[in-house]
Amino acid sequence: MEEKIAIQGIKGSFHHQVALEYFGEEVPVDECQSFREVVDSLLNNRAISAVMAIENSTAGTILPNYALIDENNLQIKGEHYIPIFMNLMVLPGQKISEIKKVCSHPMALLQCQAFFKEYPHIELIEDTDTADVAKRISEHKLKGVAAVASKAAARIYGLEILNEGIQTMKSNSTRFLVLSSKNAAPVVTGVDKASLKFVLENKRGSLVSVLNILRDFDLDMTKIQSVPVVDIPWKYAFFIDVLFQDEEEFQKVLEILSGLTEELKVLGIYKNGLL
Repeated sequence: MEEKIAIQGIKGSFHHQVALEYFGEEVPVDECQSFREVVDSLLNNRAISAVMAIENSTAGTILPNYALIDENNLQIKGEHYIPIFMNLMVLPGQKISEIKKVCSHPMALLQCQAFFKEYPHIELIEDTDTADVAKRISEHKLKGVAAVASKAAARIYGLEILNEGIQTMKSNSTRFLVLSSKNAAPVVTGVDKASLKFVLENKRGSLVSVLNILRDFDLDMTKIQSVPVVDIPWKYAFFIDVLFQDEEEFQKVLEILSGLTEELKVLGIYKNGLL
């Protein structure tokens, strides 16, 4: 049985790009239409690992994905960052003056607003996936319709790129997590980053106490995100990422934090993807 990697979207999507860069150019993928389906692919053993976007440097955190990881006890075993370049693509031979509609994922359209203000004759239509629009244009020979997607999508589906890098923020990038089901997580060596979830007692100074421990052990907290605890009004879970140098020292930190929190969960210990 082929060991597939679950991705949100189809071949040519940004998730597909991450799978190729992280696992290798020949890796087989399980194409999923939603992040929920990505999780199901892991839990039902259709895929051995998965790629899931978690935050964008422009648009921020994808909060529902934290819930999917936590609720389904998925394990973070790595991360990967890619720059996001949006490209306007059409059937070969078309001009931008002939384009009446542009279809793409709402996040992609949002990131290209400034570009499309220069072309008021073009109607922007939200769709489920960037690469899927490129595929439909190719398969159905759709004229007057353009997609906003990756260069890989243009190459795979035989489209012509009219304009490259049309995103407003030229330094736009996205962080992706590499996931496995809890029981399938392999042992990783050389780890220096961890993702944790904790819930605190509702009393003054509880968060400060946790942050002081991180400071005292010289841990570099690279992210903190609060998410409401669904069944308890005004109570929050905190998701944090920390960098550490010594794994034994980090285990001591976990022991201390377990006594300061109502709930402490290690979502993953892995290698920093920015190195």
